[in-house]
Amino acid sequence: MRFAIGLDDFKKLRTLVDSKGRHNFYCDKSLLIKDLIDDGSEIILLPRPRRFGKSLNLSMLLKI
Repeated sequence: MRFAIGLDDFKKLRTLVDSKGRHNFYCDKSLLIKDLIDDGSEIILLPRPRRFGKSLNLSMLLKI
């Protein structure tokens, strides 16, 4: 299994293929996105450590 490390662009993550034609795996956070949308708050704070997927999650929100 190959997980993409360091990618923060959801579109790039979904379309990136290595030299052997293999795609990457990623953790589906669809339920997180649903919770964020259903919350209805104007501001949502996501305090997470470095390299925890904050930028990737925001990129997923922008692409849907």
